[in-house]
Amino acid sequence: MLDDGKVLTEGPAIVQFLAEGSALLPELGDLTRNEVQSYLNFITAELHKPMVLLFNPAYSGVHGEIRALISKRLTWLNGRLAGPYLTGEAFTVADAYLFVCLNWSPWTDIDLKQWPALHGFMARVAARPKVREALQAEDLEAFDADGVYFAPQAYLASAGRTGEPVRP
Repeated sequence: MLDDGKVLTEGPAIVQFLAEGSALLPELGDLTRNEVQSYLNFITAELHKPMVLLFNPAYSGVHGEIRALISKRLTWLNGRLAGPYLTGEAFTVADAYLFVCLNWSPWTDIDLKQWPALHGFMARVAARPKVREALQAEDLEAFDADGVYFAPQAYLASAGRTGEPVRP
């Protein structure tokens, strides 16, 4: 809820509102801003929505088909990565959103290593100092050898993941 009592919904609208005037969102009139908006919509519709279905046992009968759809989307995205980040050299809110969704990969049986550009993207974003600070503030721990996937300790334990977590 905003200070004036209005409610803003939907992730892409919220992150743009929060990032307005910062380096995380290009200025109005800059075509890169439109690219960021395009990626935000792609992530929300083509990745976020189907990926959350993989957490829901009600959809277990079609998880294979959902993974196949996500695989096609990840193949497309892997080929579009313009540099270290989605739109090139600058980290934006779209990159932050993609990092969150791709972080679900181990929990949804999607192995990002088959998409090298996306796996590298995860490592680059995970290494960003502000991302490390956010992960620590949320008490999220890396649980893979590469240190690019993160989860709360309680979730790791409930999923039967063992071993020493890698602290960001």
